[in-house]
Amino acid sequence: MNLRRQLIVNADDFGLSQGVNRGIIEAYENGIVTSASLMVRWPAADEAATYARNEPGLSLGLHLDLGEWIFKEGSWSPLYEVVNLENIDGLDREVARQLDAFSRLCGQAPSHIDSHQHVHRTEPTRSRLIAIAAELDVPLRDCSSGIRYCGDFYGQSSNGYPYPEGISIEGLITTLKALPPGITELACHPGFGDNLDTMYRSERTLEVQVLCDPRVRAAIEANEIALRSFRNVDLNA
Repeated sequence: MNLRRQLIVNADDFGLSQGVNRGIIEAYENGIVTSASLMVRWPAADEAATYARNEPGLSLGLHLDLGEWIFKEGSWSPLYEVVNLENIDGLDREVARQLDAFSRLCGQAPSHIDSHQHVHRTEPTRSRLIAIAAELDVPLRDCSSGIRYCGDFYGQSSNGYPYPEGISIEGLITTLKALPPGITELACHPGFGDNLDTMYRSERTLEVQVLCDPRVRAAIEANEIALRSFRNVDLNA
């Protein structure tokens, strides 16, 4: 097999709820998910961490949770905010708290770091997280050389409107066929249950179905794509 194209399929929001946990586990055991990112602040985090400790094949990272924003009446407004992103001291303390919580829950450092709604892409969070990821020697989503990030598998537009084409079997296969040489991280959000207090709900069940569809696995094999996790990716391939 040609290993020039390697794919990490990372499930965000592990620990958000029992339903999300079940969906991620389903997509890992019967689909193409290889890694997950843990939200340590949420009620089902301990359950998720316990599962991951007994599944060494599932690479587990930190899904830094500093808030969530929803698009409503033409503008973005906070659903909740954990910390003021402009407060550098508060930001540093919260990041440290979540890293410590991850270590307590998982017994090890995260294999990678990303953030809820990509808040680490903007300053000052970006610089802080780049430094922390470098210290831990782990990738930071969309900020680490050698690993390309792909967010195409998503069921909403940039303003939160439904976009079912983004999480269709056909759409995912098209994305897979177009993967460039090298390592790509593909994010996903599988889960069960529509009662979450979040803007991304019903799409999660469909994601589970698509990620577990045998046609997707067949497309990966037909296009000679090697599935990898953050723990076993070959940066020299």
